[in-house]
Amino acid sequence: MKSLIEHIIRFRNPKFRFDANLNTGAIIGFVWGQLWSLFRGCKILLRFRSPRMAMLGKGVSFFNFSKIRFGRFMKLGDQVYMSALGSEGILLGNNVGIGAFSRVIVSTSLNHIGSYIRIGNNVGIGEFAYLGGAGGLEIGDDCIVGQYFSCHPENHNYADSNSLIRMQGVNRRGIKIGNNCWIGSKVTVLDGVNIGEGSIIAAGAVVTKSFPANSIIGGVPAKLLKSRI
Repeated sequence: MKSLIEHIIRFRNPKFRFDANLNTGAIIGFVWGQLWSLFRGCKILLRFRSPRMAMLGKGVSFFNFSKIRFGRFMKLGDQVYMSALGSEGILLGNNVGIGAFSRVIVSTSLNHIGSYIRIGNNVGIGEFAYLGGAGGLEIGDDCIVGQYFSCHPENHNYADSNSLIRMQGVNRRGIKIGNNCWIGSKVTVLDGVNIGEGSIIAAGAVVTKSFPANSIIGGVPAKLLKSRI
């Protein structure tokens, strides 16, 4: 049975192999949970779309679903919420996993809708993430991301000290994260940042400026620690 399950899982993760010390009860519990996730994914049929082997946790919800596009084997944890209120909406590649209690929200404003959120192939994002897309958010292929990750591609204007900040509008430049990045837990990325491919961001970093490919960065605000090459 273990070999059969491994073979099935390899359609999503070609190098997957169960740990030799894993007990049978854990495997049965895992399979049971995955089957229920596949069943919940079939609810997408009610929206006249192919589930494409989507796996949905409990309480997953969508807003403006017509603007959400996704590839094969999308996996959304419990209570994930997606809102595609934007000019281009949300695009997820193949094999994208987003952890429980995460929020993927292009924008919340009906009078100034956002741009887009694009996530590439083979991307895994941990629990409690907040991904905003007001000014555009792009995460490249093969990125791995820890828990409590947050991206905010929008800033409030505040230059006029005689006016309320909330009445001065916003500016949006967008965020772009290259392919093959490793981002630790509790990292925050702010508007206007480009992270080059192959970069590593240390846990707890607040990234306020751009860095080239293969950078290792950390701190508050984040700075270059060293290069991988």
